[in-house]
Amino acid sequence: MMIKALVLNCTLKPSRETSNTQALIEEVTKIMEANDVSTEILTMNDFNIEVGVTAEAVSEKDEWPMIFEKVKKADILIIGSPIWLGDQSSITTKIIERLYGGSSLTNEKGQYIYYNKVGGVIVTGNEDGAKHVSRNIIYALSHIGVTIPPNVDTYWVGEAGPGPSFIEAEGYKNEFTMQHAKIMAYNLMHFAKLLKENPIPTEGNVIDGK
Repeated sequence: MMIKALVLNCTLKPSRETSNTQALIEEVTKIMEANDVSTEILTMNDFNIEVGVTAEAVSEKDEWPMIFEKVKKADILIIGSPIWLGDQSSITTKIIERLYGGSSLTNEKGQYIYYNKVGGVIVTGNEDGAKHVSRNIIYALSHIGVTIPPNVDTYWVGEAGPGPSFIEAEGYKNEFTMQHAKIMAYNLMHFAKLLKENPIPTEGNVIDGK
């Protein structure tokens, strides 16, 4: 059974630059790949993604529809975000709005299109705010129809004030962060397989109300 995981890295940096969020994302995807899960990480800043609440192209240059096709094919959807001023990045907000724009679409059974996908969040930052950002993203994913297993938020933050971030501070040595990276990966894989084998039944949740 092939499980596909898609990670949308919402760092403000392009992929050619070193990203602390990317580094923690890779700690999670390494576990998934070791368990035969197909993973793909897309850095959102590499693409021209217009502002809007729609799954369709906002302009001729808008590349969101291509990314949205990958979202539709994914069994696991993870959003990675840095923390800026105690909140998620502006790119994270834009991506959530574009995901929301497709939330009225339905699958072949008449359920919302994000049904039978599982979601999680990965957060990095210099100071506290990780739980706030995780809460925002997890609620957004749940609201549009993504299933949220237990303990699928993984984060790392440094001490108060300016200082080294995940890579420089060797956050991969943090026992709490790495334990939750493992828990997150396994819980997402477990629930993705469960939903592959036992999709959410249609009773009471098809859009026509039947």
